Amino acid sequence: MIPLVYDQINGWGKDDEFFLGLLNKINAEKIADSGCGTGRLTTHFAKAGYHITAIDPNIEAIEYAKSKEYQDVVTWIVGDSTNLQTNEFDAVIMTANVAQVFLTEDSWKNVVSDAYRALKSGGHFIFDTRNPLVKVWKEWAKDETPNVATDQLSGERLEIWTEYEGFVEDVFTFYETVKNARTDEVVIHEKIQLRF
Repeated sequence: MIPLVYDQINGWGKDDEFFLGLLNKINAEKIADSGCGTGRLTTHFAKAGYHITAIDPNIEAIEYAKSKEYQDVVTWIVGDSTNLQTNEFDAVIMTANVAQVFLTEDSWKNVVSDAYRALKSGGHFIFDTRNPLVKVWKEWAKDETPNVATDQLSGERLEIWTEYEGFVEDVFTFYETVKNARTDEVVIHEKIQLRF
C-alpha cells in the first residue's frame, strides 16, 4: 500500500457497503480497524457513529489518515494487532487485502489470537480474502495501463505502474512504482506480497 496514491486509486465499492451493513447488522458499537492504512474506510466508520481504534504499522499511512475528516473521533495507533486492548471491542475488522499480508501460518495464527483476545464476549472478527480458485491475478496481469493520481502537494500527475512477479508456493509477489508523469522520475517503488 502506497499512502501517497492509495485513496485515489481505491474508490468506494460494494465491499465497503457490505462492511458497513454487516457492522450495523451485528449491532457493533466499538470496533478496531486493524490494518486501517490511510483510514479510507475508517473515516466512514466514524461518520456512521462507531467508536473506533484504527491501527496500522505504516506510520506514513497513519499520518495521512490523521489529516482526514473525523480524524479527531478515531484513536489512531501505529502498531499491529499485538497493540489491541484486551476484551475491548464488539468487532475487529480487516478490509481490503489486509488478511492476505500475513505470509506464514504462524503470523496468521498470531493475528487471529490477538483479535480473539481483543474482542468482548460474543464479539466478531470480520475480514475478507480473495478466493484463489478465481485466479484474480490473471485479470490483474492483463491490464498494462497505469493508474493515475495527483501528488497532493505539488499538483503533479502521477502514474502507478504494476509489475507482476508471480507465485512462490501460495505467495504472490508484485511491485508498484509511482512515477511523475511529466518527468518519468520514480517517486516510490514498493514490493507487495499477498498470500492466497
